Amino acid sequence: MRKILLAMIVMGALFSCKKEKPFTIFMIGDSTMAIKRAEVFPETGWGMVLPNYFDSLVVVDNHAVNGRSSKSFIGEGRWQVVLDSLKSGDFVFIQFGHNDQKVKSPDRYTEPYGEYTSNLVKYVKESRQKGAVPILFTSIVRRKFDVDGKLVDTHGEYPQAMKKVAEELTVPVVDLQKLTHSMVEALGTEESKELYLWTDPDDQFPEGRKDDTHLCTEGAEKVARLAVIELAKINQKLAEHIINKEE
Repeated sequence: MRKILLAMIVMGALFSCKKEKPFTIFMIGDSTMAIKRAEVFPETGWGMVLPNYFDSLVVVDNHAVNGRSSKSFIGEGRWQVVLDSLKSGDFVFIQFGHNDQKVKSPDRYTEPYGEYTSNLVKYVKESRQKGAVPILFTSIVRRKFDVDGKLVDTHGEYPQAMKKVAEELTVPVVDLQKLTHSMVEALGTEESKELYLWTDPDDQFPEGRKDDTHLCTEGAEKVARLAVIELAKINQKLAEHIINKEE
């Protein structure tokens, strides 16, 4: 009887050791990813809805903030806060580019193949030093069409600079620039407004909003879905915890 009891204890211990531990996805980036205040609804960062696509073992900790670039996120100490929290087995989702273009804002502006690149390298290497897995995300497109109904690129060399970092450091990259470009251009000039922050006049915004950079709730959902479909392809651990994914 004692041997049976001992065997049951050992088996229970082995089972508990195999039980998978929760892990955290830390998100760092700009306003298109960030959590929004209730008063600006329906403005929604795609990081706000990302938790809907993962099971209960995944914690999404969204540190993205409006207006931040790869430079200012470090300069304000925000990256250090994330770095101090990282544990082995966590993930870091990195999306910058929109605000790195701000030439007239020296606290944010970076050259694509200069400081922008070195900042991305810093994020990647320091994440790995903590045992976390970095994943890069190119910026989502702005809704800007030319007279022929073709979507105009507004990000210049930043997406390519990020992909070069991904190649040189063997980092997974989700090309949201390419994915959202295809989606927005396919919808066309009018229907694509449903993804962005186009709202009717109300008490808070008497003139309404015609914002071709930031997403509404529907747009955030669709961008998040594009992201998780790609994540399922590039990382097995994440793939095992993705739910509600629609091809």
